[in-house]
Amino acid sequence: MLRHHRIGWLDDLDEYWLTWERWFIELEEAHTSYPALNFLRSPQSERSWITAAGTALDAAALMASTVDRGEPGPQGVSIRAGYIALRRIADFFDIAYDPDSSPTDPISISRSEFDDAWEQLAASGVPLISDQDQAWRDFAGWRVNYDTVLLSLAEITMAPYAPWTADRSPVDHQRPKVRRFGMRRRTRAED
Repeated sequence: MLRHHRIGWLDDLDEYWLTWERWFIELEEAHTSYPALNFLRSPQSERSWITAAGTALDAAALMASTVDRGEPGPQGVSIRAGYIALRRIADFFDIAYDPDSSPTDPISISRSEFDDAWEQLAASGVPLISDQDQAWRDFAGWRVNYDTVLLSLAEITMAPYAPWTADRSPVDHQRPKVRRFGMRRRTRAED
């Protein structure tokens, strides 16, 4: 977002969000049809599909909650496609999450981390809404939809370090359980 603002392309991000929406739709289909894809590593060790998803979702949530554009953009559509995709992948792995989360539920991002991001955007001259408290509430309201599944998927895929994604555990952390398909443990009675 900062780079686009610096070169005068902030308004051009609308097409970017629509591209991410399509990416999330394709991600869900591929990663639930072929679950081994979830664990494939990029040839570049610092890259991962889950950290890319987290970065795109957080950028869209920051844009939707914080940047003053005068009118809503399509980033909300991208966020919705993203959290639905991540939830369906999480369903495949029996990762627990609240399907009816409230905008006031806790998230793993602290208010001070959000305020740091706000300050970076403000220092770069990005036009921000006037109410920073409302921006925080709106950001948290978007993030709560994908927070738990994002961090749990980052954990089970052993995603490389990425701020706000692979650098923390979910708020209500319980180690995700991965189903083992076709391999049932025999009981003593069956032996």
